[in-house]
Amino acid sequence: MSSELLTAGRITHDEIFQQPDLWPDTLLRVMQMNRRLLPTGERCVITGAGSSAYAAMAVAAAWPSSQAVPSTDLLSDVEPDFGSGGFLISLARSGDSPESLGVVNRIKRLFPHVRHLAITCNAEGRLARVPGLTPVILDPRTNDRSLAMTSSFSNLVLAGLALRHSSELTEVLPKLCARVKENLVALDAKARAVASGHVGRVVVLASSPLMGWALEASLKILEMTAGRIPVVAETHLGLRHGPMSFVHPDTVVLSLASSNPLSRRYEQDLLDELHAKKLGRIIRISSGDGQPFGDTVPAMAPELPDMLRTPFEIVFPQLLAFQLSLRENLNPDNPSPGGVINRVVQGVRIYED
Repeated sequence: MSSELLTAGRITHDEIFQQPDLWPDTLLRVMQMNRRLLPTGERCVITGAGSSAYAAMAVAAAWPSSQAVPSTDLLSDVEPDFGSGGFLISLARSGDSPESLGVVNRIKRLFPHVRHLAITCNAEGRLARVPGLTPVILDPRTNDRSLAMTSSFSNLVLAGLALRHSSELTEVLPKLCARVKENLVALDAKARAVASGHVGRVVVLASSPLMGWALEASLKILEMTAGRIPVVAETHLGLRHGPMSFVHPDTVVLSLASSNPLSRRYEQDLLDELHAKKLGRIIRISSGDGQPFGDTVPAMAPELPDMLRTPFEIVFPQLLAFQLSLRENLNPDNPSPGGVINRVVQGVRIYED
């Protein structure tokens, strides 16, 4: 691994490592908002594109009256039922992608009674300046300079969760920040060790409330390896229904243990089956219980319900994606040198209904 690549990947590495330092500020910014501007019991649609869509999924998992719909669907195919009121909450790193603005404008035309709130990492983005929209602007350092979203993802999710769960998060956040900071170097070393072995493909497994985490973990590996490592995200029970055919002996199976004891029993059965069939190199993110084989990575927030864990558990997959990118002799700061993908999506035309 060349020093040139390590230097080139320094931006991404620093953006992953800075996350626990930024989480308290993100929580504070949401708590300082005028509570009258926030959704309460209304119908709420949470949207974003790419990583922001997975952030929306993670937030909606903790919000019973909400629905996560990617902006890439809202732009053309979906007309949500807001009823007589409702909120559209847009999540965005830059706030400059064509879909972000296109969806807000479309919903304003179709549902003029709907209120708009946006959580964004960029105060200068066009989304933050839409008339009639309430913006929540995060710390400028969350506006990742790298192509892949890392710090922006965890902080967008945390901000969205804080809209409804600020009291629970306030109670545990200092301990979680300290735990993640204490473990970052060890997590990075573990990710490097996993990446140094033969990794033909990756399966990411999680419980249903953590599927936003699983999909984002998968996307990070795809993006940072320029698609050279195929990845599938599934639930543990869902893997048996066809996707298990994707698992080969050289497949890394990254499994996040649920905080729900019943779910963990089903998860352990699936991992036992994979082990018996000699399928996959199992890496379990857990607090240490169960699974007497394979590797274990310490979970960062095992005491929280699954619906609140995504911002804290995403760190290890981010580091694994980073190390796999270096292994592929790519620059994690810009792992798509041919311009196949870009930091802000390009080539999208916006059409009116």
